[in-house]
Amino acid sequence: MKIYNTLHRAKEEFAPLEKGKVKMYACGITVSGEAHIGHGYQALIYDIMRKFLEKQGYEVTYARNYTDVDDKIIAKSKETGIPADVYAAEMIKKIDKIMRKFEVDDPTVWLKATENIENIQDFIQKLIESGHAYAANNGDVYFDVTSFKGYGCLSNRSVEDMLDGVRVENDEEKKCPADFALWKAAKAGEICWDSPWGKGRPGWHIECSAMNRVAFGDQIDIHGGGRDLIFPHHENEIAQSESLTGKQFAKYWTHNGLIKVNGQKMSKSLGNSLLLEDLLEKYSAEAIKFALLGTNYRNDINITDGIFDEAEKHLEGFYNVIAKTEKAFGKGKDGNKAIDERFDAVMSDDFNTALALSDLFGLFKEISKKLAAGDKTAADDVLQIRKTYSLLGLFKADAEEYLARYGAKAEEVPEEVASLAERRWQAKRDKNWAEADSLRAQLAALGYEVKDTKDGYTVNKK
Repeated sequence: MKIYNTLHRAKEEFAPLEKGKVKMYACGITVSGEAHIGHGYQALIYDIMRKFLEKQGYEVTYARNYTDVDDKIIAKSKETGIPADVYAAEMIKKIDKIMRKFEVDDPTVWLKATENIENIQDFIQKLIESGHAYAANNGDVYFDVTSFKGYGCLSNRSVEDMLDGVRVENDEEKKCPADFALWKAAKAGEICWDSPWGKGRPGWHIECSAMNRVAFGDQIDIHGGGRDLIFPHHENEIAQSESLTGKQFAKYWTHNGLIKVNGQKMSKSLGNSLLLEDLLEKYSAEAIKFALLGTNYRNDINITDGIFDEAEKHLEGFYNVIAKTEKAFGKGKDGNKAIDERFDAVMSDDFNTALALSDLFGLFKEISKKLAAGDKTAADDVLQIRKTYSLLGLFKADAEEYLARYGAKAEEVPEEVASLAERRWQAKRDKNWAEADSLRAQLAALGYEVKDTKDGYTVNKK
């Protein structure tokens, strides 16, 4: 199989450092706000990469982090009046809940910056001792970019290019304007820890280098993240880690594209951020995934008006064929090896989800022909599609239940009824059975029946 390696700007044959085993790390969310579609997309992509590598027989250890202390979180703490550590912990709980609803699995290892302060400080101290970092008079510690000859290898630019024509804030504490902070001296009222250099907190870049070393040692196979992290974040990770160990930090660097909304960069300042929680209130997790995975992961995705409605329509058509096939011939027994082999071939070319999804249209067209002809092998095709494409998070639901909840024929219920149904569902999750029964009775009095499914619930008029 081949993976596009940002480091060499080319697809390369995948060969892990240790035969049969893969060490994989992806930069996670800075928990300064709620999870938006970009966070969901990045988590989805690396979840799929991990699962496909496992499907190919690799033993994958996948680590992912939460940045739970940084400037943005401190700013939110001041804005809300909630202590930074409490704010971050609450946000992590909320994001975890949303990601479960989005049906993205947890990594093998979760890492948090605040749980690795001692490891981070040890890493910094070793960089100082080896001459790659220095403590400034103000309590900050900086990495000396001129001490690392490979600086700029990932972003393909030199220190001189970075500084040429770029306005760099004058900081008399730095030896070079491009030097970056490993440790930041505490300011009044900010969360901080004791250190050999005075009270302070870690810089953003050092967190990932130190946590990688805790999880994996000196080297990893795959390091992933959004394309916006190539510089400075991933460039700085390489400088830190390779200066400490003298070894190549990551063999393969993978980067997903960014989210645009109607052609514009998604940002809070433009007011076009799409919260994952809001989208999941309106669309199925499968529809959102279908819309996102139709673009090669290395390219930007343009979220246009109607993109998720269109995805839902495609899935409705597929699920209609599944429902008819399973009703006519049952669930299938043997599967269809050719479907799985084609999927593996497509995904082995740098995780080509876009081509894998486009194959579905031809597959379901063929199944429809078999169904019309009374060919029972249609059930085996459906069974195989369910098994194979579950890796992408698709076709995991009962077909009739999915169509009842998300299909075009699903009846629009009044807002009052929808609210009661959602409250009942929450009461069930909270194991408040009395309230759940009471809300069910209220729905019945309004003429509606609620049915629980493995994916949630459906509401229909009696």
